[in-house]
Amino acid sequence: MIRNDEGYIRWYDREDHDRFDVCADDHCQRYQGITKVSSPQVYEALKATNGEVLTYNDAICDARFYKCCGGATEKFENVWEPVNHPYLTKVIDNDVAPRPSPVSDLTIEENARAWILGNPPAYCNTHDKQALSQVLNDYDLETQDFYRWKVSLTQSEIKSLLLSKTGIDVGNVLDLIPLERGVSGRIIRLKITGDKQTIAIGKELEIRKALSESHLYSSAFVVEKVFSTTENANVPDAFILRGAGWGHGVGLCQIGAAIMGNKRYTYKEILSHYFPAATLKKIY
Repeated sequence: MIRNDEGYIRWYDREDHDRFDVCADDHCQRYQGITKVSSPQVYEALKATNGEVLTYNDAICDARFYKCCGGATEKFENVWEPVNHPYLTKVIDNDVAPRPSPVSDLTIEENARAWILGNPPAYCNTHDKQALSQVLNDYDLETQDFYRWKVSLTQSEIKSLLLSKTGIDVGNVLDLIPLERGVSGRIIRLKITGDKQTIAIGKELEIRKALSESHLYSSAFVVEKVFSTTENANVPDAFILRGAGWGHGVGLCQIGAAIMGNKRYTYKEILSHYFPAATLKKIY
């Protein structure tokens, strides 16, 4: 964590666990129960890929995954520790540009806003219930608006969240301003302006936690302020967050991969799409 008078930037490392390797939350991997990993299809996949690993420079890849990229994947270093992994980079998630592409620089606020408020084609831009059932639990299937979503927070709600999640009282929240976005449009640093003080927070997961009782679907969002004609006219009554994607966006998009599978892409093609520069090797 980096903390100063202006706020703090925090990312979550593997080393955050001192008694176990992985947790069952977004930090590592959300374990969904043994019934999800013991089907006949899983056993067939295990037998067919026995001994195969994804590598880069002869080292086993750190193969991250999440639910829905929102149309573009994110760089590793923009979410976790500042280490570059060439196979964890920006990928445009569609048939037109299945490799890393500079189609739109989503680090630029104007481009990110147009992207998030738009409906670009992507493998994960789907409502195919059969495909979604492959990667989502029953309760997750109730969530249909994951590719593009909207969350509304009243002034009292956002004040309460920020105080409980960050321990910092900014007073009435006047604005939420992206200071830095990653290559997928996800916010890396967010400035929160209050009438008592202003802070900057990051990275991706810390922003999501600060603005939700659990966490937002992603940090790829734009902000709309809602005002009324009350006497305190300079203070927004509410904030509407319009966002894209579900998860951190680094590596494999589970919903996108399910749709690619339905389109008859092989597992090798799917891995090559989401982990460019990586090599699949049979090592035992």
